[in-house]
Amino acid sequence: MEEGGEADPDPDVDLDELLDEVESKFCRSVSTRSPVPTEGSDGAGHPRRADGKASDTDDLDSLLREFLDEDDASHPQTEQLPEGARTQSKTLSQSEGRRCCPVFLGGSSSTRGVGTAVSQRSCDQLRCTSCDFRVLTFDDVEWDSSCDYLFLRNNMPDAEKLRARLKRSRGKRAYACQCSWFSARGPADLRQLPRLGWVCGRHPL
Repeated sequence: MEEGGEADPDPDVDLDELLDEVESKFCRSVSTRSPVPTEGSDGAGHPRRADGKASDTDDLDSLLREFLDEDDASHPQTEQLPEGARTQSKTLSQSEGRRCCPVFLGGSSSTRGVGTAVSQRSCDQLRCTSCDFRVLTFDDVEWDSSCDYLFLRNNMPDAEKLRARLKRSRGKRAYACQCSWFSARGPADLRQLPRLGWVCGRHPL
C-alpha cells in the first residue's frame, strides 16, 4: 500500500461478504415461510417480494424441480404389458399346433392326422431333421429297389421326377425326404425306425 493512497480491496473479504449476504437472504426467506397461503405470498406459501414476484426460495424450488424432471427423463421406466396382453401372447405361442405322440406312418388306407397311442393316425406333417426337407407321400405306390440317396438328392422335391422310381402297390404309401425313403402298409411307429430322422412338424389347429 502506497503512503497517502487507498487500500487495495481484498478479494477474499468481498467474497465472504457476498456469501454472508446470500446465506442471510435464504435463511430469512426460509424462516418466514408459512405452511398456508397468506396475503403477500404465493400459492405454495412462499413469501413474495414487494414487486409481487416470487421470492428467491421459489426460484430455488423451480431449479430443483427442473433438475428432478431431467433426471426422470434420463431414466425411463420399463413399459409393462397389461396382464391381458401377456396372457393372450402366451396362449398364442402355446397353441401354434399339436404334435403326434408317438409318430406313426401308415398305408394309403390309414387316416391322416395327429397320432396318439390310442389313435394311430398317419402323420402328414413330417419333416426331416437331417436334410430339413418336408417329407412327401404317395398313395398306392412303393419305392422301387433302384431308388437311392443320389436319386432323391437330385430330384427332391419334384414329385413328377420322383415318380420315376415308384411302382404301383395297392394299399401302400411311399414316404421320402431328400435323404431317406420308406414304404408302409400298416401302422409303423417311428421309434422303431431309428434310421429315419423324421419328426412331426406340428399340425395346424
